[in-house]
Amino acid sequence: MRDICAAAGAPQGSFTNHFRSKEAFATEVLDQYFDYLKGLVRETLNDESLTPRQRLKRYLDVIIGKLESDGWRIGCLIGDLSLEASSHSKRLRDRLDAIFQKWRTPFASCIAAAQSAGEIDSRFDATELAEFLLASWEGAILRMKVERRPAALERFKTIIFETVFKVPGTSAKRSANRRRGRKAIGSKS
Repeated sequence: MRDICAAAGAPQGSFTNHFRSKEAFATEVLDQYFDYLKGLVRETLNDESLTPRQRLKRYLDVIIGKLESDGWRIGCLIGDLSLEASSHSKRLRDRLDAIFQKWRTPFASCIAAAQSAGEIDSRFDATELAEFLLASWEGAILRMKVERRPAALERFKTIIFETVFKVPGTSAKRSANRRRGRKAIGSKS
């Protein structure tokens, strides 16, 4: 906290007068970050010019762009705090759980819309798929931070859209041929 106060040019007493604890400060930072993230979710998942399945891809693309602009070094504060602070603070763990529950809601709605449109298989509940998407995506982001490159994110995106979010009726063989075609096109450049 000393470093934050020094960087802000504020006396440390200002911090302790404003925030009752480090947990209160972390919760405020987390809430500000989640507000920012909710804006990105709204911008992408509510874009009616795209199909629901395309909106899900668009969200991942937007986040990949943000992560790239940070040099693949900085991930998601929600995932980072889930790893670091949740084992030490019940208050933060409860707040993170509430955030994940709120975060999954627009994804579940978009997935349900994709299921209704026949873009995604309906065998699994949309909320369960949203949970799976977010948990798996956070894991890919953690791997990206270790590798400092986008391979884990691209691998995640390719696999999830060719398996879990595959358009019903498309065969694995056709998907494999498309992947090979993309690789061949990419290798010619």
